[in-house]
Amino acid sequence: MKNLNVIWMMAVVFVMSTASVLGQSEAKKNKIIADSKMAKAEFIKADALMKDLFENAHGYVIFPNVGKGGFGIGGAAGNGVVYEKGKIIGMAKLSQLSIGFQAGGQAYREVIFFEAKKDLSRFEESNFEFSAQASAVAATEGASANVKYAEGVMVFTALKGGLMYEASVEGQKFKFNKL
Repeated sequence: MKNLNVIWMMAVVFVMSTASVLGQSEAKKNKIIADSKMAKAEFIKADALMKDLFENAHGYVIFPNVGKGGFGIGGAAGNGVVYEKGKIIGMAKLSQLSIGFQAGGQAYREVIFFEAKKDLSRFEESNFEFSAQASAVAATEGASANVKYAEGVMVFTALKGGLMYEASVEGQKFKFNKL
């Protein structure tokens, strides 16, 4: 009887979570798109030179709201919008797992620029990930002036809020969904 109750509860939770995802997916997608436009404006406001990056990159993905937290083991997640030549071509998910000294939480924005079609294509195949050696540049005034593409990509982040101490090994993985 107890097992039947557990199965019943799991079924109810599954149906409710699926219904909310399906029912709000269009609204959620539109919110992420609106947030990505605002994030783009905030990146350019922080560093006016980034306007040229947005205009000249073959493509880019903006994650307007990435949440990160941990205590020993941590993670981060966010949803974003993928652009090619300035036009929306899909949506993306960012996930990250980190292990090491860390405590706290933070929210930030992230933009990844793709230098050429082949670099964006790697991302579209959902085989794209960053290892511990990858680094991002904090989006501050003039920060983009001397940054160069590394293996066809360039990454910028901007802290939105929170406090986190860490010295960790981490990697980001991405999933692309074409519109």
